[in-house]
Amino acid sequence: MFKKQLLLGVLIVVLGSCANRKHSPTSSKTLSETMDDLVSRFYEQFEKPTLDTISESFIRSYLTDDEKQVMATQYWVLRVNVPVTVSLMRDSDQKTIPFWLEESGFTRTEMRVKNTHSTYEVWQKDFPKGEINLGINGFDKHRPVYFISLAPKNVSDQLEIEPVFPENQHIETLDVGAFTYHDWSGLTLTEVPQEMKGKPMLTTIRGRAREAHLIGAFRATDFPSSTVPDQVTLTWSGNPRNSIDIQWRTHASVEASGVRYWKEGSTDTLTQTAEAALMEDRLLENDRYIHRFTAKIQNLQPATRYMYQVGSPETSWTNPENFQTSDEKNAPFSFVWFGDVHNTDQWGDLIHQADQRHKDNRFYIIAGDLVNTGLHRDDWDQLFGYAGKTIARRPLMTVPGNHDSQDGLGAWMFEDMFSYPENGPAELPSGRSYYFTYHNALYIMLDATLPLSKQSGWMEQVLKDNPADWKFVVTHFPPYNAVEPYEDIISQWVPLFDQYEVDMVMGGHFHYYMRSKPLINSEASTNPKKGTRYVISIGTKGKNKEAEKGSYAEVQFAAEFLYQYMEIDGRNVRYTVYDLSGNIRDQFTLTKD
Repeated sequence: MFKKQLLLGVLIVVLGSCANRKHSPTSSKTLSETMDDLVSRFYEQFEKPTLDTISESFIRSYLTDDEKQVMATQYWVLRVNVPVTVSLMRDSDQKTIPFWLEESGFTRTEMRVKNTHSTYEVWQKDFPKGEINLGINGFDKHRPVYFISLAPKNVSDQLEIEPVFPENQHIETLDVGAFTYHDWSGLTLTEVPQEMKGKPMLTTIRGRAREAHLIGAFRATDFPSSTVPDQVTLTWSGNPRNSIDIQWRTHASVEASGVRYWKEGSTDTLTQTAEAALMEDRLLENDRYIHRFTAKIQNLQPATRYMYQVGSPETSWTNPENFQTSDEKNAPFSFVWFGDVHNTDQWGDLIHQADQRHKDNRFYIIAGDLVNTGLHRDDWDQLFGYAGKTIARRPLMTVPGNHDSQDGLGAWMFEDMFSYPENGPAELPSGRSYYFTYHNALYIMLDATLPLSKQSGWMEQVLKDNPADWKFVVTHFPPYNAVEPYEDIISQWVPLFDQYEVDMVMGGHFHYYMRSKPLINSEASTNPKKGTRYVISIGTKGKNKEAEKGSYAEVQFAAEFLYQYMEIDGRNVRYTVYDLSGNIRDQFTLTKD
């Protein structure tokens, strides 16, 4: 279901962002501002047991008239140049009808619109020309949010629609085959009343269900922040030979923090100030605000081990940790990579085992789905909490999966958590598709939740210009799999992998293990030294245990909690897969002439 979501990723982010919306003439506050104020009042007046039992009736009795007005009018705003009939398609499985719907004059018709997932009631109301204001989908988090279509009252009128909020709105033609959700564009309409066909339809995203979510919404993190820095993480945004990026977290009350570092065995200490970014998760009742700090250290010496601490004299300094800059191009090195990890404690055990077993390991890679819900900061707190000091000693390089960029609201928490190279496709958010080179190996990190076509030309240029001996691609969605092959990746990206002789494509998503034969043009290569190997791995709980082994597969088995240890020595690669018990589950070598 996810492979068709890749077409509209940029629009999804725009539609999901409420932070910069302009005020409608009918309101002095946005819905986001109103929700912020309301949640703040809840925290002031109620303890967690009360927050956990908030109901629809309580919310409606608690809201001020002004707050009700905002929630009834500022969720969706547009202007029309002629009188229209608005048809609002509401999922019939939603238990509670939005409070404003009947009160504002909408009436339920006998018509129904359907897709393979939901049946939608059609509610209608006539509007004069001018501004149309619609309310929230509900105080629950019912994901099949409503969508609308418009028809001019006078059939001879030429209807013009000006979206106000969301400002960048996709307008589709209402008919069988049309999609309604940007984050699930493969879900299309199967039944539309004849009299509604051909009308302009404003599509939406399921993530908009979060915009007024209050019922069962409040969460708590098991790893709250404090004035003591934690979640210390190494990454690269520059050259691994002479730079390192260090990120960490504190309570929001800590305004300034930095790094002090020195060559191992030296007493000559240098300092680097850090940039602070305030992060908010308004429904995280015990840790709503935090500061994320990032320090980018440059001008380091290659092939050198450094010691470092983060913090400040006013708060405290962390215990010393270390990192190592990369060596000359042909020096042997190793790295460890995971498929999906989903912030489980068992994955924490797995990465700690890798940390202890492979002291020569230089960095970690995760092929997406780092967490379950990318817009819940408590999920990220678990990821960092379970990883512990492992990622404070070796850089962590990742790409987003569909769980990290969820429900069409983008991956802004992912972007705020990690400092990655800003060398990706110009039209897409930075730090989500990027590349880096380590010794004689090129790593192209592809965010397949974003449009593929906007990455293809950039990727080809990177492959063409980079002289690395080994070329690795990391992307969450594996093109060859036994569950749902990604024809769009196969058609748009695989020819580039073939042309530029990519050695391995590493992915996850399907929660089983598969290593392909060397493939060229989707067929097994007759020369074992030619062709790309595609790997699906899993660093969390398994599923798809009965997945059929395809003709492309060399090795395939049901599994969970695996990691891959890859040793590169010049033109030789040794690849070994370990499970949580320390058993070797797969192993092979690659050699270039």
